[in-house]
Amino acid sequence: MEIMSELVTSPRTRLRASGLIGAVLLLLVGAVVLWIEGSSSGPEIAVMPECRASQASARRLAPLARGEVAAVAATKRPAPPPEVTFEGPTGRTMSLADFKGRTVLVNLWATWCIPCRQEMPALDKLQATLGGPDFEVVAVNVDTRNPEKPRAWLAENGIRHLSYYADPSGKLLQVLQRSGHVIGLPTTVIVDRAGCELALLKGPAEWASEDAIALVRAALDRST
Repeated sequence: MEIMSELVTSPRTRLRASGLIGAVLLLLVGAVVLWIEGSSSGPEIAVMPECRASQASARRLAPLARGEVAAVAATKRPAPPPEVTFEGPTGRTMSLADFKGRTVLVNLWATWCIPCRQEMPALDKLQATLGGPDFEVVAVNVDTRNPEKPRAWLAENGIRHLSYYADPSGKLLQVLQRSGHVIGLPTTVIVDRAGCELALLKGPAEWASEDAIALVRAALDRST
């Protein structure tokens, strides 16, 4: 019995036992972390009821954020974007709620933003390619001075397929800066027909590329 007691209480035995206990604890902690992460990313967690169906669209987008649109971040938990208003083509006040039933690619741009100007022809081409009853590129100008300058710039540069949206008050930009959507310009948000945000891009992209068209088609649930 004394020999057995010495074996059990020997430093080597205690070290092995301690190591085994530590390994078991690590496994338990890992299992708990995985369970928490799995639960938080589940389809029913922290998703507004009106946006639950949008999760399938967001999942389709994620693997298509590559190539020319690799910087696009698909939304893990779709939700309505912040409420913002802006002027429509006729000058009346509009909001994203006016586009319910259509998927929209909302792009914020300004004439003083060089990357914005560079991607505008591609956005115009995207609208010409996919625009219609169920999709529109909503390019919102956020210049706060000389309201005629953006319209003139679009005409001078042959941008003919985009309707003119603007927020000369600067309030839209302030709201989206506070929400974390906007750090700089350009910024693009893809919102589905249910009014739920599917993806966000902080920066420019080649929106007329095959990569971009495939991404938008996925948002529209079009295979061709």
